[in-house]
Amino acid sequence: MGGALANRCAIVTGASQGLGFAIARKYVEAGANVMICARGTELLEGAHRELVARAGAGQSVLAQSADISKPHDVNALVERALHEFGRLEVLVNNAGIAGPAGPVEAVDWREWLHTLEINLLGAVLIARAVLPHFKQAAYGKIIQLSGGGATKPMPMLSAYAASKAAVVRFMETLAQETHQHNVDVNCVAPGALNTRFLDQFIAAGPDRIGPAFHARAVSQKEQGGVPLDEGAGLAVFLGSAASDGITGKLISAVWDPWKALPEHLDDLRRTDVYTLRRIVPPDRHLEWGSGD
Repeated sequence: MGGALANRCAIVTGASQGLGFAIARKYVEAGANVMICARGTELLEGAHRELVARAGAGQSVLAQSADISKPHDVNALVERALHEFGRLEVLVNNAGIAGPAGPVEAVDWREWLHTLEINLLGAVLIARAVLPHFKQAAYGKIIQLSGGGATKPMPMLSAYAASKAAVVRFMETLAQETHQHNVDVNCVAPGALNTRFLDQFIAAGPDRIGPAFHARAVSQKEQGGVPLDEGAGLAVFLGSAASDGITGKLISAVWDPWKALPEHLDDLRRTDVYTLRRIVPPDRHLEWGSGD
């Protein structure tokens, strides 16, 4: 079967529904062999059946229940993928949770910590598990799904925002650790999606997430949000050979010209475009604070 990911082998986490499933579907359609995982079994089994039905001759689609915050689950997932596929080129880490909503001093502390365990520590754990194989093969792709909390404050959703900002900076750091091994590490900002996260934010109500944020969430729900295929398409590009050498970037599926990025590889390598950074006064055309 042809396609941008023909014969590539990939793990997609959090793939039983929503964006994760959309990415897994795009991967199968692009010719990849795919291992999907999620914590729940019922939705995972349904997703697996649908992906198998879409697979072409010779393609493998596997599914395994896993919690990426648990080292045993992560190691078992990667070991099975390597055993069944014989190799692994791509990791797409979509698994994540919205976390508790409310003022930081009022939310359940265990829920706050658990959000970081899933969104940040889980991302680190699964990256650690695949990296020895990528380094041995001198090739690999790690694609981390980000969110709005990475680039702006999100009052009343402090655990989610902190975890997303932290995971992007981790991936930027990991990209510098691994570039000499031809391992590309990037983050995807998929846009404002109508997924279960949005439903959770709306259900929390204006008192817990703030009236302005709640109103925006309701409006987004009514208008439809960004199509899931936008983020899924970018994930396919970043998992393909077309993106080789692009690393350490936070790329917007909606706003950035990602299909043209291979034409600007030198600029991407020598500058800090598409990265988290501190804004200083001259960046906003202010005449003070330049250090002169």
